Amino acid sequence: MTANRDIYIVLTGTGTAFSGIIKWFTKAELNHASIAFDSELREVYSFGRKKVYNPFIAGLIHENFIHPFYSSADCAIYQLRVSEEEYNTMYNHVQGMMQNQERYKYHLLGLVGVLLNIRIDRENAYFCSQFVASVLEETTVHPVAKPSCFVTPEDFASSLCAHKIFSGKLSYYMHRSHSADLRGSSLHNPQTTNPPEFAAPRLRLHEERTEGIV
Repeated sequence: MTANRDIYIVLTGTGTAFSGIIKWFTKAELNHASIAFDSELREVYSFGRKKVYNPFIAGLIHENFIHPFYSSADCAIYQLRVSEEEYNTMYNHVQGMMQNQERYKYHLLGLVGVLLNIRIDRENAYFCSQFVASVLEETTVHPVAKPSCFVTPEDFASSLCAHKIFSGKLSYYMHRSHSADLRGSSLHNPQTTNPPEFAAPRLRLHEERTEGIV
């Protein structure tokens, strides 16, 4: 029997001025995407601000969701069941990038490309949802039928709605998950006790979906 593991796509909205600018273009409430490798959200990675109060210094980061910066953040969390091999492939890929963390830059121009539907490549540069999608592209897990350079957080929300396990304040989720961890119990899922496995056949319904980039 093939072992399964879970990864998590986390969408957040912090209410900052920079987030507000992106929201003005996308019309979406949650404009930041991250990938997590544990339900407690300790192993969370994305492209974003390296110093939480300075949006102009950004790149590849290991996010700390218990930082006060996220105290008022809203979030949606999606759980994807993947094989052990797929999990290890994605995790090792991210860890390899983290070993050369300073090499990677935030791809602000790439966001402009998404808005204009123009592919703008820059070596070792990503915006948040592009990074998450590119990690998924290391495997056969492709929930959004677009090249990673065009994937937005809202695309994940639309494609993964059946896999949502939480929606609300990030601080509440973190408090609850860490409290459960201290008690030695698993995190209780408020919306489902049996999250759906990642179903590749169902995702084929989205293979022709190329509209709606913002």
